[in-house]
Amino acid sequence: MAYERVVAMQVDDAESYRKYREAMEPLLIKSGGRFRFDFWIAEVLRSETAKKMNRVFVITFDSKQQSDDFFATAEYKEIRKTFFTPAVSDVTTIAEFEQG
Repeated sequence: MAYERVVAMQVDDAESYRKYREAMEPLLIKSGGRFRFDFWIAEVLRSETAKKMNRVFVITFDSKQQSDDFFATAEYKEIRKTFFTPAVSDVTTIAEFEQG
């Protein structure tokens, strides 16, 4: 059963975020995950949060456990700390769901 998350975020440093994605994506793919959709957005018309957002993506794994395991690895956490944390100021999970 596929597990997916729709995530919005505010990317303040596009270069650091590019490096984050470049470093983490091979690990993501090796773990059985992938990005299904990925957008830069120019304007938010409606939001139920005060958080800023200029990027939206859908990330998918074969299962929620697979997702949890990926994000818990020491290698991923180090990449996140190095590149993601300085690049992104807000993160909003819009939806999480499993598809059968």
